[in-house]
Amino acid sequence: MKYQPYNNLIERLSRRQLLNAAAILGTAAVAAPIFSRKTLAAPIFMDYPFQLGVASGDPQPNGVVLWTRLAPKHLDGGGMPAINVEVEWEVSPTASFASIAQKGVAIARPELGHSVHAEVTGLEPNREYFYRFRAGNEVTPTARTKTAPAAGANVDRLRYGICGCNNYEAGYFTAYRGMANENFDFIVHTGDYIYEGRDNGNRTPDTSVRRHNGQEIHTVVDYRNRYGLYKSDPDFKAAHASAPWLVTRDDHEVENNYTVVDENDIPPAVFALRKAMAYQAYYENQPFRATAMPKGPAQLLYRRLQFGNLMDISLLDTRQYRSDQPCGDGSKTNCAAINDPNATMLGAEQEKWLFDNLATVRAKWTILSQQVPIFMRENIKAAPEGQFSMDKWDAYTVARSRLMNRLKETQAPNPVALSGDVHLAYASDLKMDYRNPNSETIGVEFTGTSISSAGDGADVSATWETIKGDNPHIKYHSARRGYTAMTATQTEMRGEFKIVDKVTVPNQPIRTDKVVIATAGKPGLQVA
Repeated sequence: MKYQPYNNLIERLSRRQLLNAAAILGTAAVAAPIFSRKTLAAPIFMDYPFQLGVASGDPQPNGVVLWTRLAPKHLDGGGMPAINVEVEWEVSPTASFASIAQKGVAIARPELGHSVHAEVTGLEPNREYFYRFRAGNEVTPTARTKTAPAAGANVDRLRYGICGCNNYEAGYFTAYRGMANENFDFIVHTGDYIYEGRDNGNRTPDTSVRRHNGQEIHTVVDYRNRYGLYKSDPDFKAAHASAPWLVTRDDHEVENNYTVVDENDIPPAVFALRKAMAYQAYYENQPFRATAMPKGPAQLLYRRLQFGNLMDISLLDTRQYRSDQPCGDGSKTNCAAINDPNATMLGAEQEKWLFDNLATVRAKWTILSQQVPIFMRENIKAAPEGQFSMDKWDAYTVARSRLMNRLKETQAPNPVALSGDVHLAYASDLKMDYRNPNSETIGVEFTGTSISSAGDGADVSATWETIKGDNPHIKYHSARRGYTAMTATQTEMRGEFKIVDKVTVPNQPIRTDKVVIATAGKPGLQVA
Protein backbone atom coordinates (compact mmCIF):
# COMPACT_ATOMS: atom_id res chain seq x y z
CA MET A 1 0.00 0.00 0.00
CA LYS A 2 1.30 3.42 -0.89
CA TYR A 3 2.58 5.38 2.12
CA GLN A 4 0.13 8.24 2.72
CA PRO A 5 0.99 10.50 5.67
CA TYR A 6 -1.10 13.52 6.62
CA ASN A 7 -4.30 12.21 5.01
CA ASN A 8 -6.32 13.16 8.09
CA LEU A 9 -4.36 16.33 8.84
CA ILE A 10 -3.66 18.51 5.86
CA GLU A 11 -7.34 18.51 4.95
CA ARG A 12 -7.95 20.40 8.19
CA LEU A 13 -5.19 23.01 7.75
CA SER A 14 -5.93 26.66 7.16
CA ARG A 15 -4.38 28.46 4.17
CA ARG A 16 -1.78 30.06 6.48
CA GLN A 17 -0.89 26.65 7.95
CA LEU A 18 -0.61 25.19 4.45
CA LEU A 19 1.83 27.92 3.42
CA ASN A 20 3.91 27.35 6.56
CA ALA A 21 3.96 23.60 5.95
CA ALA A 22 4.96 24.14 2.34
CA ALA A 23 7.93 26.23 3.38
CA ILE A 24 9.31 23.33 5.41
CA LEU A 25 8.10 20.15 3.74
CA GLY A 26 8.23 21.34 0.15
CA THR A 27 5.36 22.29 -2.13
CA ALA A 28 4.85 18.70 -3.25
CA ALA A 29 3.64 17.87 0.25
CA VAL A 30 0.81 20.40 0.14
CA ALA A 31 0.04 20.80 -3.56
CA ALA A 32 -3.54 20.48 -4.76
CA PRO A 33 -3.51 16.71 -5.44
CA ILE A 34 -3.00 15.90 -1.77
CA PHE A 35 -6.58 16.81 -0.94
CA SER A 36 -7.62 13.60 -2.66
CA ARG A 37 -6.79 10.64 -0.47
CA LYS A 38 -6.28 8.55 -3.58
CA THR A 39 -3.62 10.85 -4.98
CA LEU A 40 -1.93 11.99 -1.75
CA ALA A 41 1.81 12.51 -2.24
CA ALA A 42 4.40 11.57 0.36
CA PRO A 43 5.93 14.59 2.11
CA ILE A 44 9.12 16.03 0.71
CA PHE A 45 11.24 17.45 3.53
CA MET A 46 13.41 20.45 2.69
CA ASP A 47 16.21 18.82 4.71
CA TYR A 48 16.83 15.34 6.08
CA PRO A 49 14.35 14.94 8.99
CA PHE A 50 16.33 12.35 10.98
CA GLN A 51 19.28 14.62 11.84
CA LEU A 52 19.30 13.31 15.42
CA GLY A 53 19.50 9.63 14.57
CA VAL A 54 17.63 6.88 16.37
CA ALA A 55 17.74 5.12 19.71
CA SER A 56 16.20 2.26 21.66
CA GLY A 57 15.77 1.79 25.37
CA ASP A 58 14.40 0.02 28.44
CA PRO A 59 14.43 -3.51 26.98
CA GLN A 60 11.87 -6.05 28.19
CA PRO A 61 11.80 -9.77 27.31
CA ASN A 62 9.12 -9.15 24.69
CA GLY A 63 10.07 -5.74 23.39
CA VAL A 64 11.82 -2.41 23.56
CA VAL A 65 11.17 1.31 23.07
CA LEU A 66 12.20 2.74 19.69
CA TRP A 67 12.88 6.47 19.44
CA THR A 68 13.47 9.10 16.81
CA ARG A 69 12.61 12.75 16.33
CA LEU A 70 11.81 14.67 13.17
CA ALA A 71 14.07 17.71 13.19
CA PRO A 72 15.24 18.89 9.75
CA LYS A 73 16.35 22.15 11.39
CA HIS A 74 17.74 20.58 14.54
CA LEU A 75 19.39 23.78 15.82
CA ASP A 76 16.39 25.97 15.15
CA GLY A 77 13.44 24.54 17.02
CA GLY A 78 13.29 21.41 14.88
CA GLY A 79 11.99 23.03 11.72
CA MET A 80 8.70 21.16 11.51
CA PRO A 81 5.22 22.60 10.89
CA ALA A 82 2.72 22.39 13.74
CA ILE A 83 0.99 19.28 12.42
CA ASN A 84 1.00 15.59 13.27
CA VAL A 85 3.21 13.42 11.09
CA GLU A 86 2.99 9.66 10.61
CA VAL A 87 6.29 7.80 11.02
CA GLU A 88 6.60 4.13 10.09
CA TRP A 89 8.88 1.79 12.00
CA GLU A 90 9.90 -1.80 11.45
CA VAL A 91 11.91 -4.38 13.36
CA SER A 92 13.74 -7.34 11.84
CA PRO A 93 15.90 -10.20 13.14
CA THR A 94 18.38 -9.39 10.35
CA ALA A 95 20.10 -6.20 9.25
CA SER A 96 18.92 -6.85 5.68
CA PHE A 97 15.25 -6.73 6.79
CA ALA A 98 14.66 -9.89 4.77
CA SER A 99 11.86 -10.68 7.24
CA ILE A 100 9.91 -8.34 9.51
CA ALA A 101 9.28 -9.25 13.14
CA GLN A 102 7.08 -6.24 13.95
CA LYS A 103 6.08 -3.00 12.26
CA GLY A 104 3.79 -0.08 12.92
CA VAL A 105 3.04 3.60 12.55
CA ALA A 106 3.64 6.21 15.25
CA ILE A 107 2.50 9.82 15.33
CA ALA A 108 5.16 12.51 15.68
CA ARG A 109 3.29 15.31 17.42
CA PRO A 110 4.27 19.00 17.54
CA GLU A 111 3.38 19.11 21.25
CA LEU A 112 6.29 16.71 21.84
CA GLY A 113 8.79 18.19 19.43
CA HIS A 114 7.81 15.65 16.74
CA SER A 115 9.43 12.89 18.76
CA VAL A 116 8.44 9.24 18.41
CA HIS A 117 8.36 6.68 21.22
CA ALA A 118 7.23 3.35 19.78
CA GLU A 119 6.72 0.74 22.52
CA VAL A 120 7.31 -2.44 20.54
CA THR A 121 6.05 -5.79 21.84
CA GLY A 122 5.79 -9.29 20.41
CA LEU A 123 9.53 -9.88 20.14
CA GLU A 124 11.51 -12.88 21.38
CA PRO A 125 13.54 -12.63 24.61
CA ASN A 126 17.31 -12.19 24.70
CA ARG A 127 17.54 -11.66 20.96
CA GLU A 128 19.29 -9.15 18.77
CA TYR A 129 17.08 -7.12 16.42
CA PHE A 130 17.49 -4.35 13.87
CA TYR A 131 15.16 -1.44 13.31
CA ARG A 132 14.60 1.67 11.20
CA PHE A 133 12.07 4.48 10.69
CA ARG A 134 10.54 6.03 7.59
CA ALA A 135 8.77 9.36 7.06
CA GLY A 136 7.67 9.95 3.49
CA ASN A 137 10.59 8.92 1.31
CA GLU A 138 13.18 9.48 4.06
CA VAL A 139 14.60 6.48 5.93
CA THR A 140 16.89 6.29 8.94
CA PRO A 141 20.07 4.24 9.00
CA THR A 142 19.63 0.72 10.34
CA ALA A 143 20.23 0.40 14.08
CA ARG A 144 20.70 -2.50 16.47
CA THR A 145 18.85 -3.32 19.68
CA LYS A 146 18.37 -6.33 21.93
CA THR A 147 15.58 -7.62 24.14
CA ALA A 148 16.06 -8.66 27.77
CA PRO A 149 16.18 -12.33 28.74
CA ALA A 150 12.94 -13.96 29.86
CA ALA A 151 11.95 -13.59 33.50
CA GLY A 152 13.91 -16.06 35.61
CA ALA A 153 15.75 -17.50 32.60
CA ASN A 154 19.25 -18.80 33.17
CA VAL A 155 21.69 -16.21 31.79
CA ASP A 156 25.39 -16.95 31.71
CA ARG A 157 26.73 -13.59 30.53
CA LEU A 158 25.77 -10.01 29.73
CA ARG A 159 27.95 -7.11 28.62
CA TYR A 160 26.97 -3.51 29.23
CA GLY A 161 28.53 -0.07 29.25
CA ILE A 162 28.51 2.76 31.77
CA CYS A 163 28.83 6.35 30.57
CA GLY A 164 27.83 9.90 31.44
CA CYS A 165 28.85 13.56 31.59
CA ASN A 166 29.27 14.45 27.92
CA ASN A 167 30.00 18.18 27.68
CA TYR A 168 30.01 19.18 24.02
CA GLU A 169 32.22 22.21 24.61
CA ALA A 170 34.87 20.38 26.60
CA GLY A 171 35.87 17.73 24.08
CA TYR A 172 35.03 15.25 21.37
CA PHE A 173 32.80 12.26 22.04
CA THR A 174 35.50 9.77 21.07
CA ALA A 175 34.50 7.36 23.81
CA TYR A 176 31.04 6.98 22.25
CA ARG A 177 32.63 5.66 19.08
CA GLY A 178 34.39 3.06 21.22
CA MET A 179 31.11 2.11 22.87
CA ALA A 180 29.43 1.79 19.49
CA ASN A 181 31.98 -0.86 18.55
CA GLU A 182 31.50 -2.92 21.75
CA ASN A 183 28.25 -4.64 20.72
CA PHE A 184 26.92 -4.24 24.28
CA ASP A 185 23.69 -5.86 25.41
CA PHE A 186 22.72 -2.44 26.78
CA ILE A 187 24.26 0.89 27.82
CA VAL A 188 23.65 2.77 31.09
CA HIS A 189 23.85 6.58 31.03
CA THR A 190 24.18 8.00 34.55
CA GLY A 191 23.26 11.60 33.70
CA ASP A 192 24.49 14.98 32.48
CA TYR A 193 23.45 14.15 28.94
CA ILE A 194 23.64 17.83 27.99
CA TYR A 195 25.03 20.92 29.69
CA GLU A 196 22.90 23.98 30.14
CA GLY A 197 25.53 26.75 30.06
CA ARG A 198 25.85 29.45 27.45
CA ASP A 199 28.37 29.38 24.63
CA ASN A 200 31.85 29.10 26.22
CA GLY A 201 30.29 28.73 29.67
CA ASN A 202 31.85 31.96 31.02
CA ARG A 203 35.28 30.85 29.81
CA THR A 204 37.59 32.22 27.16
CA PRO A 205 37.26 30.74 23.67
CA ASP A 206 40.70 29.15 23.93
CA THR A 207 39.44 26.70 26.58
CA SER A 208 36.52 25.44 24.50
CA VAL A 209 37.10 22.72 21.94
CA ARG A 210 33.62 23.11 20.46
CA ARG A 211 30.92 25.73 20.87
CA HIS A 212 27.55 25.58 22.53
CA ASN A 213 24.67 27.06 20.57
CA GLY A 214 23.36 30.22 22.19
CA GLN A 215 22.90 31.47 25.72
CA GLU A 216 22.10 29.47 28.85
CA ILE A 217 18.99 27.48 28.11
CA HIS A 218 15.65 28.18 29.81
CA THR A 219 12.75 27.57 27.41
CA VAL A 220 11.59 24.32 25.85
CA VAL A 221 12.91 25.51 22.47
CA ASP A 222 16.28 26.31 24.06
CA TYR A 223 16.48 22.83 25.50
CA ARG A 224 15.39 21.24 22.20
CA ASN A 225 18.10 23.12 20.35
CA ARG A 226 20.75 22.04 22.85
CA TYR A 227 19.69 18.40 22.48
CA GLY A 228 19.78 18.98 18.74
CA LEU A 229 23.42 20.03 18.98
CA TYR A 230 24.48 17.12 21.16
CA LYS A 231 22.52 14.39 19.41
CA SER A 232 23.80 15.46 15.99
CA ASP A 233 27.31 14.38 17.01
CA PRO A 234 28.14 11.34 14.82
CA ASP A 235 29.84 9.36 17.60
CA PHE A 236 26.92 9.97 19.94
CA LYS A 237 24.48 8.82 17.26
CA ALA A 238 26.56 5.71 16.60
CA ALA A 239 26.52 4.71 20.27
CA HIS A 240 22.76 5.16 20.47
CA ALA A 241 22.28 3.06 17.34
CA SER A 242 24.44 0.22 18.69
CA ALA A 243 22.40 -1.01 21.68
CA PRO A 244 19.42 -0.16 23.89
CA TRP A 245 20.04 2.53 26.50
CA LEU A 246 18.97 2.84 30.14
CA VAL A 247 19.00 6.59 30.78
CA THR A 248 18.66 8.57 33.98
CA ARG A 249 18.95 12.31 34.52
CA ASP A 250 21.30 14.21 36.83
CA ASP A 251 21.50 18.00 37.17
CA HIS A 252 22.83 19.60 33.97
CA GLU A 253 19.84 18.47 31.96
CA VAL A 254 18.13 21.25 33.94
CA GLU A 255 20.53 23.38 36.01
CA ASN A 256 23.77 22.72 37.90
CA ASN A 257 23.28 21.06 41.30
CA TYR A 258 19.56 21.76 41.43
CA THR A 259 17.26 20.13 43.95
CA VAL A 260 13.79 21.46 44.76
CA VAL A 261 15.41 24.87 44.16
CA ASP A 262 18.11 26.09 41.78
CA GLU A 263 21.54 27.44 42.68
CA ASN A 264 20.70 31.05 41.78
CA ASP A 265 17.83 31.58 44.24
CA ILE A 266 15.24 31.84 41.49
CA PRO A 267 11.73 31.90 43.01
CA PRO A 268 10.50 28.30 43.30
CA ALA A 269 7.40 28.93 41.16
CA VAL A 270 9.56 30.32 38.36
CA PHE A 271 12.09 27.49 38.64
CA ALA A 272 9.22 25.00 38.43
CA LEU A 273 8.43 26.41 34.98
CA ARG A 274 12.03 25.86 33.89
CA LYS A 275 12.02 22.31 35.23
CA ALA A 276 8.80 21.56 33.38
CA MET A 277 10.31 22.70 30.09
CA ALA A 278 13.58 20.87 30.72
CA TYR A 279 11.76 17.66 31.65
CA GLN A 280 9.62 17.85 28.52
CA ALA A 281 12.65 18.25 26.26
CA TYR A 282 14.40 15.41 28.09
CA TYR A 283 11.46 13.11 27.46
CA GLU A 284 11.28 14.19 23.83
CA ASN A 285 14.90 13.22 23.23
CA GLN A 286 15.17 9.89 25.04
CA PRO A 287 13.88 6.33 24.38
CA PHE A 288 11.36 6.44 27.23
CA ARG A 289 8.07 4.68 27.74
CA ALA A 290 4.91 6.74 28.21
CA THR A 291 5.24 6.30 31.98
CA ALA A 292 8.13 8.80 31.87
CA MET A 293 6.10 11.56 30.20
CA PRO A 294 6.43 14.54 32.55
CA LYS A 295 3.55 16.17 34.35
CA GLY A 296 4.72 19.75 34.63
CA PRO A 297 7.78 19.96 36.93
CA ALA A 298 7.55 16.25 37.82
CA GLN A 299 8.76 13.22 35.90
CA LEU A 300 8.72 9.57 37.01
CA LEU A 301 12.14 8.18 36.07
CA TYR A 302 12.86 5.53 38.69
CA ARG A 303 12.06 2.06 37.41
CA ARG A 304 13.13 -1.57 37.61
CA LEU A 305 14.50 -3.79 34.83
CA GLN A 306 15.31 -7.47 35.15
CA PHE A 307 17.63 -9.58 33.03
CA GLY A 308 16.79 -13.21 33.71
CA ASN A 309 18.45 -14.68 36.77
CA LEU A 310 21.60 -12.62 36.28
CA MET A 311 20.83 -8.95 36.97
CA ASP A 312 18.08 -6.99 38.74
CA ILE A 313 18.48 -3.26 38.04
CA SER A 314 16.83 -0.45 40.00
CA LEU A 315 17.32 2.81 38.10
CA LEU A 316 17.17 5.62 40.65
CA ASP A 317 16.58 9.37 40.60
CA THR A 318 18.82 11.06 43.18
CA ARG A 319 18.15 14.58 41.92
CA GLN A 320 14.44 15.32 41.70
CA TYR A 321 13.38 14.39 45.25
CA ARG A 322 16.46 15.09 47.35
CA SER A 323 16.75 17.58 50.17
CA ASP A 324 18.68 20.73 49.38
CA GLN A 325 22.44 20.39 49.75
CA PRO A 326 23.58 21.25 53.29
CA CYS A 327 25.92 24.06 54.26
CA GLY A 328 25.55 25.98 51.03
CA ASP A 329 26.71 23.25 48.63
CA GLY A 330 30.36 22.99 47.49
CA SER A 331 33.01 21.07 49.47
CA LYS A 332 32.86 21.66 53.19
CA THR A 333 34.36 20.67 56.52
CA ASN A 334 32.63 20.75 59.90
CA CYS A 335 29.15 20.61 58.35
CA ALA A 336 26.96 19.08 61.05
CA ALA A 337 23.97 19.09 58.71
CA ILE A 338 25.37 16.12 56.79
CA ASN A 339 24.04 14.03 59.70
CA ASP A 340 20.50 15.41 59.43
CA PRO A 341 18.18 12.42 60.02
CA ASN A 342 15.46 14.06 57.92
CA ALA A 343 17.62 14.63 54.86
CA THR A 344 16.90 12.40 51.87
CA MET A 345 18.46 11.57 48.52
CA LEU A 346 15.57 9.57 47.11
CA GLY A 347 12.47 10.99 48.76
CA ALA A 348 10.16 8.89 50.91
CA GLU A 349 8.15 7.31 48.09
CA GLN A 350 11.12 6.28 45.95
CA GLU A 351 13.06 5.04 48.98
CA LYS A 352 10.17 2.79 49.99
CA TRP A 353 9.87 1.54 46.40
CA LEU A 354 13.58 0.68 46.35
CA PHE A 355 13.58 -0.93 49.79
CA ASP A 356 10.62 -3.10 48.75
CA ASN A 357 12.51 -4.10 45.58
CA LEU A 358 15.56 -5.17 47.56
CA ALA A 359 13.52 -7.72 49.47
CA THR A 360 12.42 -9.45 46.26
CA VAL A 361 15.64 -9.69 44.24
CA ARG A 362 16.22 -13.23 43.00
CA ALA A 363 18.96 -12.54 40.46
CA LYS A 364 22.67 -13.08 41.02
CA TRP A 365 23.49 -9.33 41.04
CA THR A 366 21.54 -6.47 42.65
CA ILE A 367 22.27 -3.34 40.62
CA LEU A 368 21.57 0.20 41.85
CA SER A 369 22.06 2.55 38.90
CA GLN A 370 22.04 6.18 39.96
CA GLN A 371 23.80 9.50 39.52
CA VAL A 372 26.26 10.50 42.27
CA PRO A 373 28.81 8.38 44.17
CA ILE A 374 27.55 6.54 47.24
CA PHE A 375 30.99 5.68 48.66
CA MET A 376 32.74 8.18 50.91
CA ARG A 377 35.58 10.22 49.42
CA GLU A 378 37.50 11.84 52.27
CA ASN A 379 40.17 14.51 51.82
CA ILE A 380 42.20 14.57 55.03
CA LYS A 381 44.92 16.65 53.41
CA ALA A 382 42.43 19.49 53.04
CA ALA A 383 41.17 19.11 56.62
CA PRO A 384 42.00 16.52 59.31
CA GLU A 385 38.29 16.12 60.06
CA GLY A 386 37.60 15.45 56.39
CA GLN A 387 36.28 17.55 53.55
CA PHE A 388 33.23 16.35 51.62
CA SER A 389 31.20 17.30 48.59
CA MET A 390 27.76 18.49 49.63
CA ASP A 391 26.24 17.25 46.35
CA LYS A 392 27.06 13.57 46.91
CA TRP A 393 25.81 10.86 49.30
CA ASP A 394 28.62 12.04 51.65
CA ALA A 395 26.33 14.94 52.59
CA TYR A 396 23.37 12.65 53.31
CA THR A 397 24.96 10.19 55.74
CA VAL A 398 21.77 9.06 57.50
CA ALA A 399 20.06 8.32 54.19
CA ARG A 400 23.15 6.39 53.10
CA SER A 401 23.14 4.40 56.32
CA ARG A 402 19.49 3.51 55.78
CA LEU A 403 20.36 2.18 52.33
CA MET A 404 23.35 0.15 53.58
CA ASN A 405 21.30 -1.27 56.45
CA ARG A 406 18.51 -2.25 54.07
CA LEU A 407 20.95 -4.02 51.77
CA LYS A 408 22.24 -5.96 54.76
CA GLU A 409 18.79 -6.65 56.19
CA THR A 410 17.36 -8.04 52.96
CA GLN A 411 20.57 -9.87 52.03
CA ALA A 412 20.08 -8.56 48.51
CA PRO A 413 22.46 -10.68 46.42
CA ASN A 414 25.81 -9.11 45.52
CA PRO A 415 24.97 -5.37 45.52
CA VAL A 416 26.63 -3.27 42.81
CA ALA A 417 26.13 0.50 42.61
CA LEU A 418 26.73 2.40 39.37
CA SER A 419 27.35 6.15 39.45
CA GLY A 420 28.88 9.08 37.59
CA ASP A 421 28.77 12.90 37.94
CA VAL A 422 32.28 13.56 39.30
CA HIS A 423 34.24 13.36 35.98
CA LEU A 424 36.48 10.79 37.62
CA ALA A 425 36.54 7.01 37.57
CA TYR A 426 36.49 5.02 40.80
CA ALA A 427 36.05 1.45 41.91
CA SER A 428 35.21 1.21 45.58
CA ASP A 429 33.88 -1.05 48.29
CA LEU A 430 30.62 0.01 49.95
CA LYS A 431 31.11 -0.05 53.72
CA MET A 432 28.84 0.02 56.72
CA ASP A 433 31.28 2.44 58.42
CA TYR A 434 33.84 4.21 56.25
CA ARG A 435 35.75 5.49 59.28
CA ASN A 436 36.60 1.90 60.20
CA PRO A 437 38.59 0.00 57.54
CA ASN A 438 37.61 -3.25 59.22
CA SER A 439 33.91 -2.47 58.95
CA GLU A 440 31.72 -4.85 57.01
CA THR A 441 31.76 -4.50 53.22
CA ILE A 442 28.19 -4.56 51.99
CA GLY A 443 28.71 -4.18 48.23
CA VAL A 444 30.79 -2.51 45.54
CA GLU A 445 30.53 0.58 43.36
CA PHE A 446 31.71 1.39 39.83
CA THR A 447 31.85 5.14 39.18
CA GLY A 448 32.23 6.01 35.52
CA THR A 449 34.38 8.92 34.39
CA SER A 450 33.11 11.53 31.95
CA ILE A 451 32.87 11.15 28.21
CA SER A 452 34.36 14.63 27.77
CA SER A 453 33.45 16.90 30.70
CA ALA A 454 36.42 18.75 32.27
CA GLY A 455 38.56 18.20 29.18
CA ASP A 456 41.50 15.84 28.90
CA GLY A 457 41.88 15.10 32.59
CA ALA A 458 45.19 14.28 34.22
CA ASP A 459 47.57 11.59 35.39
CA VAL A 460 46.74 10.76 39.04
CA SER A 461 49.75 8.58 39.78
CA ALA A 462 51.27 11.32 41.95
CA THR A 463 48.16 11.61 44.12
CA TRP A 464 46.92 8.03 44.15
CA GLU A 465 48.74 6.96 47.32
CA THR A 466 47.28 9.92 49.21
CA ILE A 467 43.77 9.17 47.99
CA LYS A 468 44.10 5.50 48.86
CA GLY A 469 45.62 6.33 52.24
CA ASP A 470 42.65 8.50 53.16
CA ASN A 471 40.18 6.07 51.59
CA PRO A 472 41.37 2.44 51.76
CA HIS A 473 37.99 1.27 50.42
CA ILE A 474 38.81 2.91 47.04
CA LYS A 475 40.55 0.32 44.87
CA TYR A 476 40.93 2.27 41.61
CA HIS A 477 40.93 5.91 40.54
CA SER A 478 41.47 7.71 37.22
CA ALA A 479 41.03 11.29 36.01
CA ARG A 480 41.03 10.41 32.30
CA ARG A 481 37.94 10.40 30.08
CA GLY A 482 36.21 7.31 28.71
CA TYR A 483 33.68 4.69 29.73
CA THR A 484 33.42 1.43 31.65
CA ALA A 485 32.84 -1.88 29.87
CA MET A 486 31.11 -4.28 32.25
CA THR A 487 30.80 -8.05 31.97
CA ALA A 488 28.39 -9.85 34.30
CA THR A 489 28.49 -13.62 34.74
CA GLN A 490 27.20 -15.98 37.41
CA THR A 491 30.57 -15.82 39.15
CA GLU A 492 31.88 -12.26 38.70
CA MET A 493 31.20 -8.65 37.76
CA ARG A 494 34.14 -7.38 35.74
CA GLY A 495 34.70 -3.71 34.98
CA GLU A 496 37.16 -2.62 32.30
CA PHE A 497 37.95 1.08 32.61
CA LYS A 498 38.46 2.30 29.05
CA ILE A 499 40.19 5.68 28.74
CA VAL A 500 41.02 8.31 26.13
CA ASP A 501 44.16 10.32 26.89
CA LYS A 502 42.91 13.38 25.02
CA VAL A 503 39.39 14.47 24.15
CA THR A 504 40.56 17.89 22.94
CA VAL A 505 41.91 16.12 19.85
CA PRO A 506 39.50 14.04 17.74
CA ASN A 507 39.82 10.35 16.89
CA GLN A 508 42.27 9.42 19.63
CA PRO A 509 42.83 5.74 20.54
CA ILE A 510 40.93 4.08 23.37
CA ARG A 511 42.75 1.73 25.72
CA THR A 512 41.98 -0.34 28.81
CA ASP A 513 43.55 1.24 31.89
CA LYS A 514 42.57 -1.26 34.59
CA VAL A 515 40.29 -4.23 35.15
CA VAL A 516 38.49 -4.43 38.49
CA ILE A 517 36.52 -7.50 39.56
CA ALA A 518 33.81 -8.30 42.09
CA THR A 519 33.36 -11.99 42.85
CA ALA A 520 29.88 -13.31 43.59
CA GLY A 521 29.52 -14.26 47.24
CA LYS A 522 32.75 -12.49 48.21
CA PRO A 523 32.18 -8.82 49.15
CA GLY A 524 34.73 -6.32 47.88
CA LEU A 525 36.75 -5.56 44.77
CA GLN A 526 40.02 -6.86 43.43
CA VAL A 527 42.19 -5.13 40.82
CA ALA A 528 43.22 -7.65 38.17
